[in-house]
Amino acid sequence: MTPATFTDRLTVSVTLTLGGAAHAIPAGDVKSFALELRPWGFEGSVAFDIADNTSAGGLETDPLKASFLEQDLIECELEVKGVHTDAAPQPALTSLKVKGLVVERSLVEMPATPGPGAPLLHRRYAVTFRDAARLLWSQHFPCVLYTQKTMKNVLDAHKGSHIALAYDWSAGLDATCPQLFLGLTPEEGASFYDFFVWYVDSRDGVLAYDYPAGQYKLSAAKASTGTPVDVLAPEVDALALRFPEVPRHDKAILNAVAEGPTHTAITQQRAVTGIRQDVLVRTPITNEVDARVSLETARLKVRGMEVELGWKRFPATALVPGTLVKLPTTEAWAAAGLTAGATYRVRTVALRGDAVASSPDASHLAQDTAFTFSMHTLLETQAETWVELPAYTPPTWPRYVEGLIVSEVGEQTHETWQAYTDSQTSQDGYKVKIPLWENQIVTLPFNPNLLPGHFYFPAYKGERVLVGLDFQKAWLKRFLDWRATARMPADGQGTHLLVGKTPENGTSMQHSYAEGKPVFLLQRTNDKDTARIEIKEGTLTIQVKEESA
Repeated sequence: MTPATFTDRLTVSVTLTLGGAAHAIPAGDVKSFALELRPWGFEGSVAFDIADNTSAGGLETDPLKASFLEQDLIECELEVKGVHTDAAPQPALTSLKVKGLVVERSLVEMPATPGPGAPLLHRRYAVTFRDAARLLWSQHFPCVLYTQKTMKNVLDAHKGSHIALAYDWSAGLDATCPQLFLGLTPEEGASFYDFFVWYVDSRDGVLAYDYPAGQYKLSAAKASTGTPVDVLAPEVDALALRFPEVPRHDKAILNAVAEGPTHTAITQQRAVTGIRQDVLVRTPITNEVDARVSLETARLKVRGMEVELGWKRFPATALVPGTLVKLPTTEAWAAAGLTAGATYRVRTVALRGDAVASSPDASHLAQDTAFTFSMHTLLETQAETWVELPAYTPPTWPRYVEGLIVSEVGEQTHETWQAYTDSQTSQDGYKVKIPLWENQIVTLPFNPNLLPGHFYFPAYKGERVLVGLDFQKAWLKRFLDWRATARMPADGQGTHLLVGKTPENGTSMQHSYAEGKPVFLLQRTNDKDTARIEIKEGTLTIQVKEESA
């Protein structure tokens, strides 16, 4: 629907805060404004004039210019309120208010007459602003590891002083996780805001911007309670019904483990036979598969009908996303598929106004002014569970960092190995400390890695390894150094297998060349006791001895 335009008298109040000072703009000096309010945030723009006529003998000065030219963060508060209503009896008028951060700004000098040398009378300012998280977090690319933390801990660590968060989603935010890794880089394109929206979407959560409170709320389900606002028929110009695309696919969860692979179908009534989306996982843990089946079942939603309203006057009761509204009960509102008097939830609000008289002197310092005005809203049923979220770039992993293998077996100097068994999953894993992030410990699968299964060579204590980090999982990518005393001289072209706790308490098997002829040496060492077998050209030596002090 393309909203029609009407003339309406509005009070549009603007306050800019920058450099620690608030600058209130008289409503009569606002020349244009636009707002788009979505369930998850908003964007807006406003243009206004400020008089500065001392060069022409006037008394008005511009208090905004000096700080506006600086690079400080600017906060813009915009409030829109109607002046008249067609409803009878006259209801109390309420205002729509948003407060965001400025993205772009401009300034135009407006002299008394065109041409050089004319005295200055006004400046026209214009700013574009949006909700704080979308502005700030879109430039935020942290690469940081958290262990034994909750997602609530992570979000609180990054919200700063301009982003307010409220939580009502214990399943998605309160669980303590062994690992949460944010490997966000500008080159990959996914910012912290993308990660934030992706997390909500992928876990079937709800992100809503609470307009009255000026904060974001993360919850498990949409709010469905509250007193509906009556839509006043005289304020509405047009109505249209919208029918979103219906998902025609089923889903299936495929677990690709070799021992006990599973294929779990998730069906829905509107799917077309043979059309599906497969989700591939690989885990030996049945509970993880069950949890993924439950999640994907909940995410498979069929959207309901939507109602679009075009307005010919700013409503007496201001509407924002999340507001419940009740349609008029008259028979004229009973369109095809629409129930008169039904309750809906506001999902989006878009409005703009351009001053009828745009000259700087028109309505100067007045409390309100006439605007060429347009507005439309999109409503969804009160029972709708589908969640609208902003477009986002999904974050990608892995990132690779260095770590040191942990083992608590033996003395500190012993190069031992240890498999740690998870008490909940019964799965064995390495523990690896990551020096970059304060030696936090992550768990890696305890498996042959790149070796075939008949080689049993676990990574030893203190071994430097390359660790692949996913959001909530890690694995051993490769080994990065030689064990102490394992390296052979290059002139002998030797190869060496060194096993045991230390070079002084272990076994060494070497193959090298002496004068171009192969030499094989097998030696067991325990402090001063040594036992060795050496085979070289024409000689086999077997020796057991105790070295002298």
